[in-house]
Amino acid sequence: MKHIKQNTEKSINIFLRLLTDDKKSKYLIPLVSIILSMITASVILLLMDADPVFALSGFLRGSGFLLKPAYAGNQNMFTDFLSFLGILAPMMLAALGVSVAMRAGLFNIGTAGQMLAAGFAATVIIGYSGLDAWIAKPLVILIGMSAGGTIGAAIGFLKYKFNIHEVVSSIMFNYIISYVTGFFLNGYFIDAITRSSRIITPAARLNIVYVTDSSMRIIVPLGIVIALASVFFVRFVLDRTVIGFEIKTVGLNKKCAQYSGVRVGRITILAMFLSGILAGLAGVSFYLGYYNTIIPRELASLGYDAIAAALLGNISPLGCIFSSSLITIFQKGSVYMSSISGIPREIASVITGILLLFSACGAYMRYWAGKQLAKMERNKSGGSTVWT
Repeated sequence: MKHIKQNTEKSINIFLRLLTDDKKSKYLIPLVSIILSMITASVILLLMDADPVFALSGFLRGSGFLLKPAYAGNQNMFTDFLSFLGILAPMMLAALGVSVAMRAGLFNIGTAGQMLAAGFAATVIIGYSGLDAWIAKPLVILIGMSAGGTIGAAIGFLKYKFNIHEVVSSIMFNYIISYVTGFFLNGYFIDAITRSSRIITPAARLNIVYVTDSSMRIIVPLGIVIALASVFFVRFVLDRTVIGFEIKTVGLNKKCAQYSGVRVGRITILAMFLSGILAGLAGVSFYLGYYNTIIPRELASLGYDAIAAALLGNISPLGCIFSSSLITIFQKGSVYMSSISGIPREIASVITGILLLFSACGAYMRYWAGKQLAKMERNKSGGSTVWT
């Protein structure tokens, strides 16, 4: 028994040291957050008289990671996975935008509004233009980047010039964009039957459609290519350029950055500009890629889920790939999971909220681990370890 106790305390000691290690904790803490979230979600499902394994596997089946018992006509696991990639792309881009802002010590909570502005601008300018695909698709991307970047830069300017907190200004922009776009959509671009905007032309959509000999429509989302390219571009900028270094310096300590010669106001505007560009790319990937229409006065919940993805990914570009994939599995697979288990699909949002909660506790996890290590050191002479 004494040998088992010693091995247990040794394992706990190693785990606590990993939690307090600056390099290793950025990988371990998200993993711990996911495990704790899955345990909590399983408990909630058990309280709802549901089988956690069956419910969680339903999320995977609905996202194309596991086979379904049956498929609708001309559908299979591959088409489900392509559809998953289609919605993963805007989630990844939005999370990346939130991460860039957070690296500069800013909180871009207006991602959903910037997505809508980009999607609206690209829809009304290019979506109904009748241009050929080879010119329409690049223009959609450029317009999305311009619209999102302009709003992001405006939020950064208000922060720098008038010291208006970016959370306040971005929320206000969300309301303004929602109502202004809603007015124009309802007045000029509405479909009388669906009460959403008219469907855009296929040439303006950010995807490639291929019809097989068996009449199966395979839709390849171009947004996932844009998202992956953006991840590695942002990683390069943050890790290998002077601008990236200045963004991280401002995020860590503004006064120290200013003392060392960094133009804090310029970096604040630039960081929000880059964040807005990524949100704009998320918007066109969402509204002109995964969907082909816009519901007036409705902000995409994906813009808020991206905050959870950014935190879970430790505001790291590569981390956003994995965290966005996890959250998208829950959001995308919720419809199928609900249909086979009878569990309300809103449980996906509950799980996302739990992930966000545990992800936000990363700093406390490091603090708690350091506290326990210090206590173990004090009791190393032979006293028992007391956990607090």
